[in-house]
Amino acid sequence: MGGAMGFFAVVVLGVLGLVGSAHANLKMNFYAKSCPKAEKIVSDYVNKHIPNAPSLAATLIRMHFHDCFVRGCDASVLLNFTSASGNQTEKSAAPNFTVRGFDFIDRVKSLVEAECPGIVSCADIIALVARDSIVTAGGPFWRVPTGRRDGLVSNATEALNNIPAPTSNFSTLQTDFASKGLDLKDLVLLSGAHTIGVSHCSSFSNRLYNFTGVGDEDPALDSEYAANLKARKCKNPNDNTTIVEMDPGSFRTFDLSYYSLLLKRRGLFQSDAALTTSSTTKAHIIKILDGSLESFYSEFALSMEKMGRTGVKTGQQGEIRKHCALVNS
Repeated sequence: MGGAMGFFAVVVLGVLGLVGSAHANLKMNFYAKSCPKAEKIVSDYVNKHIPNAPSLAATLIRMHFHDCFVRGCDASVLLNFTSASGNQTEKSAAPNFTVRGFDFIDRVKSLVEAECPGIVSCADIIALVARDSIVTAGGPFWRVPTGRRDGLVSNATEALNNIPAPTSNFSTLQTDFASKGLDLKDLVLLSGAHTIGVSHCSSFSNRLYNFTGVGDEDPALDSEYAANLKARKCKNPNDNTTIVEMDPGSFRTFDLSYYSLLLKRRGLFQSDAALTTSSTTKAHIIKILDGSLESFYSEFALSMEKMGRTGVKTGQQGEIRKHCALVNS
């Protein structure tokens, strides 16, 4: 396993050559000497609280995705607007309106700061919390090499332009993921996180009510499923509050049913349905379904580690924030 992971790391470094030097500085147990209890503090807090609020696991891994897709995994998603910054931060961008868990991250950060002031980055805390939350919820484990530093900039426009939208088609998704050094296999595997969690009607209601602007449904969506959603969940096109399970029937279980639904044309988002419009991504879906859950977990773990290395800041780049919502003064 160690040799395989070493080879994998070399591949990742080659793929993401533009930030390859930064990747070399991420390592397992980065805080072993500077804050040896850090990762246990994180996991203990997650293990205590996620069982009482399992829906948070989905939103915390979503936060990790949204962070890494804008300026790399640097906790820029956590920054609040201040008059000094002069621009709205990522939090105020539409893709992040429904991201929750900021208070959870702040509480973990305060515990780690009490143990080791100014040592552990908010970026690493997001990555560790996301992993530990999914594991606590019964999902896969993945390696989280640490040593990320926190960014100094957060811009709402960049979030809008970089976070893949639920309305994305295949070519847009392919471009968005490739720009982060992620390939089509990663796209399919990482989309599998939609096996847990919920969405709001506003993220897909156009598929039900006005797909091409003439009051029509998306023909790529199973008509029976669409009728059910309109009758029981999203009863009008302006519903912004109703919550819908992304993987109906097992939205709290990290399993393969999401992929089965895709092949039945029951993926909730347009971006889910897009995965079946490419022969390459559809083949990946079929391969996942033909394999075991353990195999999916192993592959998902590799893609998560790969994504967690995206555009990281290390060494003297950025800073270690004292408070995750604010750059240091």
